[in-house]
Amino acid sequence: MKTRSETSPATSEPRSLLRILGIFEVLARGTGGATLAELSSELEAPKSSLLLLLRPLVAHKYLMHAAGRYELGPSIFQLSAEVLASAGVTKILRPYIEELAARCEESVFLALIDKEAKTVTYIDGIDSKQPVRYSVPIGTKRPLHVSAAGKLLFAFQDQAWQKKYLKAAKLKPMTGKPLPDKEAFELQLQEIRASGIAVSMGEAVAGASGIAAPIIKADGTASYALMIAAPSDRFVQSLPALRQLLQEVAADASATLRHMPGN
Repeated sequence: MKTRSETSPATSEPRSLLRILGIFEVLARGTGGATLAELSSELEAPKSSLLLLLRPLVAHKYLMHAAGRYELGPSIFQLSAEVLASAGVTKILRPYIEELAARCEESVFLALIDKEAKTVTYIDGIDSKQPVRYSVPIGTKRPLHVSAAGKLLFAFQDQAWQKKYLKAAKLKPMTGKPLPDKEAFELQLQEIRASGIAVSMGEAVAGASGIAAPIIKADGTASYALMIAAPSDRFVQSLPALRQLLQEVAADASATLRHMPGN
């Protein structure tokens, strides 16, 4: 069975990335791990090149190295579990995205916080059918301090993490709209946590606005948010109704998520 690094035809792809994927594939297929020589033979790659990749993978516990053999480490299993959990959550929450989109007739997104990258990612969504609408590709990332979903999920993290982020972060605007300083932003986070709603008006994209509500886990934190986004002029007129609808659907989604293992 050939590895990804042997079968990939695109010569422009980064060789080191393909070799890392190949290492994981070789170790995942076998039992008992593999030596450097075995990996070199399987991947048809020089030992010296592989060592440059293996060392940081071991240092970050994506691989374990003992008695001359490499095996998959705890970090890769944790990452795999998170990917599978995220895919499962998306499937379970899809009906709520569909319900919200049908009832509000605006674009709706499911956002996930990435605490390492300090961003939110839109992992699922439905575009509005209206001729003028807000639309972004699934997979789009936004800084935490400008988008409705970003601010919302920021507010629902533990205070120690919030303070660490704010101490190091530079709250740079993405549009011409000025942003609050860190002190004012902290107060804004408290208000968001208390109300369960975050609004962004022209902060991430000029002329577009959004409102987000958390999908709350049993411990009171949130990793996912539902967000409605629309052109700003239409959004302002509909905001009270959008807020009520979003809170209703997000509460139902939260109840469902809390019945999932680990939530």
